[in-house]
Amino acid sequence: METTLEELLVKGAAGFGVHFGENEVTLYFKYLRQLLEWNEKVNLTAIKAPDEIVIKHFLDSISLLPYLQQKEKIRLLDVGSGAGFPGVPLKIANPEIDVVLLDSLKKRILFLESLITELNLKGVTTVHGRAEDYGHCKGYREGFNVVTSRAVAKLSVLAELCLPFVRVGGVFAAYKGPRGKEELIEAESALKILGGKLTRLVEISLPQTDETRMLIIIRKEKATPQKYPRKAGTPEKKPLCKHQHL
Repeated sequence: METTLEELLVKGAAGFGVHFGENEVTLYFKYLRQLLEWNEKVNLTAIKAPDEIVIKHFLDSISLLPYLQQKEKIRLLDVGSGAGFPGVPLKIANPEIDVVLLDSLKKRILFLESLITELNLKGVTTVHGRAEDYGHCKGYREGFNVVTSRAVAKLSVLAELCLPFVRVGGVFAAYKGPRGKEELIEAESALKILGGKLTRLVEISLPQTDETRMLIIIRKEKATPQKYPRKAGTPEKKPLCKHQHL
């Protein structure tokens, strides 16, 4: 079974222009085993079939990699990291990236800490907390040249949670489903208020499925006004929209 899964992983990654050696493959399968083991006692993912984890978690996560051509070292924050997606797969694929995994649930942080130890990953740290709070903290606010988030909230909400962390000139990459374009239209005002501008919209086809994903890549053009993000719960209840002003 693992040979087939290995082929699926390696060929799928190559389809995104990402090439794995034996070491990377070994790390992904250690990740897979630990995820399945922990998932029996802690609800980390609804996807439980190994082939689907490879496709819908690992390959989906690394689909961003070809679009992260940075002149400087990448310092990446993964907001609402959950079971580590996309931050950990991106780190395995490119060990030079410094990764911070932010999540509000302690049980997920415990899993991530165990995973980092098991995979012996260097340059990966975990933070237990909410984006609404850390978005105002020194060292975090405008402290990253790449911020990612996957399956956390609608883009109009997500932009407020993520853009405050992005340095001016850096990027926020949102992983979205097929409704990504609609969410982008809804988030137009929020992006303008928060200092972001769309630079790339990429449609991704997941290998061996008929499923598509959208990568929405937003460049930080100017500093986010200090009042954002608003306090916990407010972005979801009152998403930024056209009647709000700078």
